[in-house]
Amino acid sequence: MRSIILIVFLPLLASLIAGLGQRLIGKTAAKGITTGALFVSCALSWPIFLSFLSGGATAQVVPVLDWINSGELQVDWSLRVDSLTAVMLVVITTVSALVHLYSWGYMEEDPSQPRFFAYLSLFTFAMLMLVTADNLIQMFFGWEGVGLASYLLIGFWYKKPSANAAAIKAFVVNRVGDFGFSLGIFGTFLVFGTVSIPAILEAAPAMAGSTIGFAGLRIDTMTLLCLLLFVGAMGKSAQLGLHTWLPDAMEGPTPVSALIHAATMVTAGVFMLCRLSPMFETSEAALTFVTYIGLATALFAATIGLVQNDIKRVIAYSTCSQLGFMFFAIGVGAYGAAMFHLFTHAFFKALLFLGAGSVIHAMHHEQDMRYYGALRKEIPLTFWAMILGTLAITGVGIYGVFGFAGFYSKDAILESAFAAGSVSGTVAFWVGAFTALLTSFYSWRLIFLTFFGSARWAGSEHIQHAVHGDHHDLPSDEHGDSSHSVAKVQTGTAGYHPHESPWTMLVPLGVLSVGAVLAGFAFYYPFFGTEEGARFWAGSLVHDQALVEAAHHVPMWVKLTPAIVMLIGLALAWNNYIRLPDMPAKWIQATGPIHNFFMRKWYFDELYDVLFVRPSLWLGRFFWKRGDEQTIDRFGPHGAAYAVGVGNRITARVQSGYLNSYALVMLLGLVGAATWAMTR
Repeated sequence: MRSIILIVFLPLLASLIAGLGQRLIGKTAAKGITTGALFVSCALSWPIFLSFLSGGATAQVVPVLDWINSGELQVDWSLRVDSLTAVMLVVITTVSALVHLYSWGYMEEDPSQPRFFAYLSLFTFAMLMLVTADNLIQMFFGWEGVGLASYLLIGFWYKKPSANAAAIKAFVVNRVGDFGFSLGIFGTFLVFGTVSIPAILEAAPAMAGSTIGFAGLRIDTMTLLCLLLFVGAMGKSAQLGLHTWLPDAMEGPTPVSALIHAATMVTAGVFMLCRLSPMFETSEAALTFVTYIGLATALFAATIGLVQNDIKRVIAYSTCSQLGFMFFAIGVGAYGAAMFHLFTHAFFKALLFLGAGSVIHAMHHEQDMRYYGALRKEIPLTFWAMILGTLAITGVGIYGVFGFAGFYSKDAILESAFAAGSVSGTVAFWVGAFTALLTSFYSWRLIFLTFFGSARWAGSEHIQHAVHGDHHDLPSDEHGDSSHSVAKVQTGTAGYHPHESPWTMLVPLGVLSVGAVLAGFAFYYPFFGTEEGARFWAGSLVHDQALVEAAHHVPMWVKLTPAIVMLIGLALAWNNYIRLPDMPAKWIQATGPIHNFFMRKWYFDELYDVLFVRPSLWLGRFFWKRGDEQTIDRFGPHGAAYAVGVGNRITARVQSGYLNSYALVMLLGLVGAATWAMTR
């Protein structure tokens, strides 16, 4: 198990070499070192996962160094390796290694490739530090490291104002969540006297029912701690209220979208809640809150995904929605189902993002689906990869025979929600089923708009530039969100010939396609079996065998519901974009206010602008103008300078330069001194 040291620290070492030594070693060596390090970490991670899968491994803690010793706060840097960690290891290292390889082709023309690969590896190290944490302080450092690296990656093209704005937005919104997380850590240390995760989880059941003072009130201790910790998860995993950064993060290069938003950073919140599941089991109120936030996020993001035209943003809102599924699974107590969906989601969502990148690469960095169409014969390998990813996310399968990845994991969540038998569980089932219908619709809409119908390339400015001589394929040419613009839909190819991606981009698509097809079928019982799940998880998270058993025996109509809603979504998408392509325009005209409401993302950005951005700017300007310039500067440095100037002018008048004047002043001084001495 000592290999965990190499798994965690090889990406950090590679990042330092590529980032600091890029001028000495060159871009090819920088790319080779970082990519090679990630493939080594990946190769070492899979045996650990498979050993836990077979039952041949037990949880271990590998010490690294003594870290913090301050009074009662004793923190060692140790790497925890159990089945929960093993799942995250293969997810992180596999996706990251494939993204590194993919970036060889996608970022080929970018002049800052060493910096990009260094950031990717730094991000991976921070994520690995997070999931191997044996205490909350170590987890928090990994948590913040991921935030830093994501800021660097999202704003990688820093010369683009939209990229800078997106990076700042992601950083600020995540700091709000991280503040709640830090308060949760402070409170946990106050209550338990330790930040050691095993010690906290062991003592948590004894604290059930206790109260603590907070903001002048007496509140249930475990509910307060769990809610504060959940705020941190809301920020990282883009749950409703702290979700606004996720779609804008698409301003970063497409490989970043696959790495951060498909498999790693956004799943950190899910991992954290599963790791701390014994704490959450002590508070029914906290779990209920998690359930409703999760299902609200799933529905909210799906409605916005319906109307997006930017191919990356459709997938981004899909990510947000699927994270909602994971959280309401946690809320009903199905932690294994949440991790199962996290696992399968990593494969098919990374596949969809990288597949979208391949489409963008073929279409001269055009991202608006309204300018696609008829691409299935032009880029057939990308087409089939996207088809497999869509089959996986929409949950296509035949009950009792075979299904793609999402067929097993998403169904496990819905069945668990129904089996929970609570009000929140029942609501989550029906809302989740409706959300699955919307997911099917917008996922197949993406496929039909992109690969079927007539070519609409002629209306694209990117294609026109390519046709008229600008053949430079620069990744930074990716544009921002154009969903609000009016498309000049023109049929025809404009003489442009899309090109399939290079092998460095196609190989990751092939590997991820295998996961999208087989991950659910192959790992269903270890993740979600009654007895098999208990053996696999082995106490690394709460595995409610009674709930899992009940989920396996829900009525047949419950099991068939996900398949039915998937077919309805597929039929609606086919009818609107293949059979009757004029129908979407009629729907938009008929549902103008609703469509605009969804297009404006429920007006969250506008609301936050009024509530937070403008008051903050006003307050900042007030303190700047009134506080800094008119008060501090006026009576501080500027006032002192003014006083010195006045004093100099007075002194200049006194200093006439005549000897008799100086003698008179000296005489007056002596008279004054003698008078004072005589009158004492």
